[in-house]
Amino acid sequence: MDIKNSVAVVTGANRGLGRQLATQLLDRGAAKVYAGVRDPASLDLPGAVPLQLDITDPASIARAARTAPDATLLINNAGVSTHAGLTDGDMADIRLEMETHFFGSLGVTRAFAPVLAANGGGAILNVLSVLSWVHRPGYGGYSAAKAAEWAMTNVVRQELAPSGIDVTALHVGYMDTDMAGYVAPSDKVDPAWVAGLALDGIEQRAPEVVVDDLSRNVKAALSAGFDLLYPGLPAPAAR
Repeated sequence: MDIKNSVAVVTGANRGLGRQLATQLLDRGAAKVYAGVRDPASLDLPGAVPLQLDITDPASIARAARTAPDATLLINNAGVSTHAGLTDGDMADIRLEMETHFFGSLGVTRAFAPVLAANGGGAILNVLSVLSWVHRPGYGGYSAAKAAEWAMTNVVRQELAPSGIDVTALHVGYMDTDMAGYVAPSDKVDPAWVAGLALDGIEQRAPEVVVDDLSRNVKAALSAGFDLLYPGLPAPAAR
């Protein structure tokens, strides 16, 4: 789709990648950018339209869809990372990861898909992660939720195609955002660069945008052997 003159809804738009996406949408000539945030008072983004949106709250999602009836582009960016372990972490944290990345993104998609279809079609970008594909201790809840969101993305892409709605998956490793503040700068990529590539992918109607070497290498390793993704684990026993 053409970004220029589009009407975009960006969830989690007050910081990090979401803010970069909203900013670059405006720079590329989007007619309107609804900046979805839980607290509109937290938004400081000239040119954007504040949109109260808590993606874990179905009532908030429904109100947002009614408030933005002209939307043609949806970006599911809002996220959380609790670092909860699956075997010993707080189940409330693990549920929050799934409620946010899977159920939240799906709920927003379900609410806005009819809006996009009524406006002649459009596009959806789901911000995923390299952790959709490789899963490590310390990121158990996040990985499980992102893997589920990846599966959801692949299904809704097929379900929404007849309505003229493209669905793009964005995969990226660590970005230089608050969420990855503990990561060494040399291991992180610039979220402005990621946002640019993501918007390019939307315009090119790409089903998938894999932006960094880490994500590309992990994707390649999916078919190259278990030991490449999880070195040091004992080989599976023969049956």
